[in-house]
Amino acid sequence: MKLYCLSGHPTLPCNVLKFKSTTIMLDCGLDMTSTLNFLPLPLVQSPRLSNLPGWSLKDGNAFLDKTELIDLSTVDVILISNYHCMMALPYITEHTGFTGTVYATEPTVQIGRLLPSPLKDAVEVSTWRRCYTMQEVNSALSKIQLVGYSQKIELFGAVQVTPLSSGYALGSSNWIIQSHYEKVSYVSGSSLLTTHPQPMDQASLKNSDVLVLTGLTQIPTANPDGMVGEFCSNLALTVRNGGNVLVPCYPSGVIYDLLECLYQYIDSAGLSSVPLYFISPVANSSLEFSQIFAEWLCHNKQSKVYLPEPPFPHAELIQTNKLKHYPSIHGDFSNDFRQPCVVFTGHPSLRFGDVVHFMELWGKSSLNTVIFTEPDFSYLEALAPYQPLAMKCIYCPIDTRLNFIQVSKLLKEVQPLHVVCPEQYTQPPPAQSHRMDLMIDCQPPAMSYRRAEVLALPFKRRYEKIEIMPELADSLVPMEIKPGISLATVSAVLHTKDNKHLLQPPPRPAQPTSGKKRKRVSDDVPDCKVLKPLLSGSIPVEQFVQTLEKHGFSDIKVEDTAKGHIVLLQEAETLIQIEEDSTHIICDNDEMLRVRLRDLVLKFLQKF
Repeated sequence: MKLYCLSGHPTLPCNVLKFKSTTIMLDCGLDMTSTLNFLPLPLVQSPRLSNLPGWSLKDGNAFLDKTELIDLSTVDVILISNYHCMMALPYITEHTGFTGTVYATEPTVQIGRLLPSPLKDAVEVSTWRRCYTMQEVNSALSKIQLVGYSQKIELFGAVQVTPLSSGYALGSSNWIIQSHYEKVSYVSGSSLLTTHPQPMDQASLKNSDVLVLTGLTQIPTANPDGMVGEFCSNLALTVRNGGNVLVPCYPSGVIYDLLECLYQYIDSAGLSSVPLYFISPVANSSLEFSQIFAEWLCHNKQSKVYLPEPPFPHAELIQTNKLKHYPSIHGDFSNDFRQPCVVFTGHPSLRFGDVVHFMELWGKSSLNTVIFTEPDFSYLEALAPYQPLAMKCIYCPIDTRLNFIQVSKLLKEVQPLHVVCPEQYTQPPPAQSHRMDLMIDCQPPAMSYRRAEVLALPFKRRYEKIEIMPELADSLVPMEIKPGISLATVSAVLHTKDNKHLLQPPPRPAQPTSGKKRKRVSDDVPDCKVLKPLLSGSIPVEQFVQTLEKHGFSDIKVEDTAKGHIVLLQEAETLIQIEEDSTHIICDNDEMLRVRLRDLVLKFLQKF
């Protein structure tokens, strides 16, 4: 069993597991942080941005520069954990010769469809490298097979994969990969907090031989509830002073929780008259998807659907015109726009999308505030091209994924035999080297991997399931060799197909009809009646020596060895070597003596 690490970003993983003749890719995340090396793409030409002195443009190829580790065309299946971990899927399915199957839940696929950045609409972006086209995105998504939680999927008869709720996002999954006797758990992007998705399924992770752990929180020292509180208070302070609030965000995920918090907060804070704008080409689709995937939501939100009520309160915000959504800043938004207001728009990197326009529009006033809630990008690097900046900048990263305290508790409860994780999780962060609590604590210590590394997992398969035909089973006569353990000899033909093994009775030798007997292939099949008996048991050395003396042997000497004992018959110049699983009689050209000693040895063993 081997694990190939193709990504150096723990929260955007891409690993390949080779297990029981199958090659399984675990997620295919795309690291977008390289976009910070580029200038923002404004909606209209910006002389200020174009003439920034000393700004360095770097190569933006962000994905899989280590694919020489493995031929991606040999990958059998790809398992997707959540919509953040599938952004490199079009590259793999359309450019590597991949012909396998992709498995993901329906919300993961539908929301993942909304996330590819709108670079296809950008103008004069020769300095940007295009990873794939929208046509390739749609082609990749068409190859995905939808699955539901706890659904068991057979892979070539060799292993079975099952998605489990991870509690992080709509449709987010952990995966169980198991054979008849081995179990591997893949935990990526999980949360124990009570938010809108179904809660995390922890019980199914128990009794794992190997647990591969990725996708922990990127900000382990920040409490999500505390960050939401700071977000609301800073938002309220800004709009009360007549300023605007800009929230760079993805069109799905945390924005649902932020809108729900604001729904509960704006009336009590006296902000009910302040408009909330959600601007994205997929804003309408995102808000609708969050309402229709009821079976993927937590119990409280599921129950609202049957009342019937919308599971998310942003439906009421839309009905009361407190929340308005637009595909872009053109058209209706220009007519409806009024200030002060709160605008949710992307991209969190501040490099493309409508957020660039608002940074240019509002950046010169200290009344305005930009609040960063997504932890994927360094907010200081994101702001660099816009400096000097008069508007206030608040960092309230909200990451609901597991922290190290939660992970340590989880591992103690599910107790995997081995834990495998990125190297970053086995040591404190470089900036906080004294924080030993910011690393994984488990026994035995976790095995770590790094980018471009192939890890041989500390687990070897020992058993294989073989079925036996009923007529063959009827012919067996087990013999008990020790209490509770019986053995039987069998002569059979092993038939293997699609990784399933079946013992069948051997073909019977054909009887000659007349004339000269002709040798047939089936005549070479051994008959179970002429097989030599098998022996079991152990030889007690003291009793064996006593037996030898009773049969006339003298001058006997016993020596202990690392594997057993050696009995020397010095007068007969003979040596008997007794080990746990074998006995050897060594004498000098005296067959009668050897047979005599053999019969004495057999008295201590069982035959069957």
